[in-house]
Amino acid sequence: MRDNTSDYRQLFLDGAPMMDARAPVEFAKGAFPGVVNLPLMDDSERQRVGTCYKQQGQQAAIELGHQLVSGSLKAERIAAWATFARANPNGYLYCFRGGLRSQIVQQWLKSEAGIEYPRVIGGYKAMRSFLIDTTEQALAECQFILVGGMTGTGKTEVIAQLGNSLDLEGHANHRGSSFGKRATGQPVQIDFENALAIDILRKRATGHRQFVLEDEGRLIGRCSLPLELYQGMQEFPLVWLEDSLAGRTERILKDYVIDLCAEFLEQFGAETGFKAFAERLQQSLANILKRLGGERYQRLAAIMDQALLEQERSGAVDLHRGWIEALLVEYYDPMYAFQRENKSGRIEFVGEQAAVLEYLRQRANS
Repeated sequence: MRDNTSDYRQLFLDGAPMMDARAPVEFAKGAFPGVVNLPLMDDSERQRVGTCYKQQGQQAAIELGHQLVSGSLKAERIAAWATFARANPNGYLYCFRGGLRSQIVQQWLKSEAGIEYPRVIGGYKAMRSFLIDTTEQALAECQFILVGGMTGTGKTEVIAQLGNSLDLEGHANHRGSSFGKRATGQPVQIDFENALAIDILRKRATGHRQFVLEDEGRLIGRCSLPLELYQGMQEFPLVWLEDSLAGRTERILKDYVIDLCAEFLEQFGAETGFKAFAERLQQSLANILKRLGGERYQRLAAIMDQALLEQERSGAVDLHRGWIEALLVEYYDPMYAFQRENKSGRIEFVGEQAAVLEYLRQRANS
């Protein structure tokens, strides 16, 4: 029998398989990457037991729980736990505080299925606190540098090529701009924070003490950066990435038209997928209508509509360059030029992609 554990660091470094015995409603609010939700009680059962606990105390609540999860329902849940345990002999189980629910799952697994399976002492709450502390400790103990630049310069490409980078947009599953929403949706806030903390933990364990991040606003889609991280990003040094207007236009065409369309087609099928992709692009433009102004919005929307019609008809994407280039020159570039001016005192290097990568690699080794 492996022992129960409270070594949260090792659990996350190893990527240990974990079974979450909390109710689905709790799991949906926040969990850890790769964890499987196999609850002791479903949402309605948990609610009834919770009400009983408040009104009649713990013993009555335990008795009600045993009544609700009994017979074939109990056998079905034990079978699911046993399947997980056999498939993941190096795993663990947990509930909210590592208390009653995970202990009952442990007991039933042993008595009914003959399987001794360890639990995480302190449960979800303790592991979540550990990850919050992990991020805060890194901010106190490590160096951070930001990659800034105009829209479309390839900041994400730079992040992807560095071993000491933290991909905030990757963890948020969002490209970070008004057009950044992906076909597959975003994680809930707590899942985003947990994944980021585990990334930090693993990179620090391999010796990294300096991290490269893309310069972001507080929100990446609906995911909010941890407050202390965002506050730090207002002071961290910057490198500024540059590229030509043509290069940036091509990159945006690939990311926001070709690749995004492919995501929607894969997710929803050819006919529904293209319609959903077109609506997403049109809505993204509509979202910045007030900032664009009515006349400019109408002009760009007309170019976009024509480009989408041609793309649907022939597969050609050339016409999209019209609205992309105009949006860069007339909207994004003035905004980023203003930001660059405000941050100029923190910029320690300016260059195109190869030079920026070389500088950041040298900086990490210095």
